[in-house]
Amino acid sequence: MRTMMKITIPAASGNKAIVDGSLPRLMQTTLETLKPEAAYFFPQNGKRTALFIFDLKDTAQIPVVGEPFFMNLEAEVELIPVMNGQDLQAGLSQLAGKK
Repeated sequence: MRTMMKITIPAASGNKAIVDGSLPRLMQTTLETLKPEAAYFFPQNGKRTALFIFDLKDTAQIPVVGEPFFMNLEAEVELIPVMNGQDLQAGLSQLAGKK
């Protein structure tokens, strides 16, 4: 299932992770593991934030992808099922004519 994972990193733990080198390593490992179709990094509400769009093949992956951010960065992690344009069209076509 196409999934968006939003990572929100508190300033203090993010600062520490940059100084000790663990933040860039964790992001690189995540990119290599998830092979996301898109990844974005930006500030939001004064916190470092990352978005990864990737294929969550099995719900058993949730701890694998989320826990490193909880444990190493005290981050907030959100996993949200998402669609692209083709997915939306396919879903809407299934609704055609139904009431």
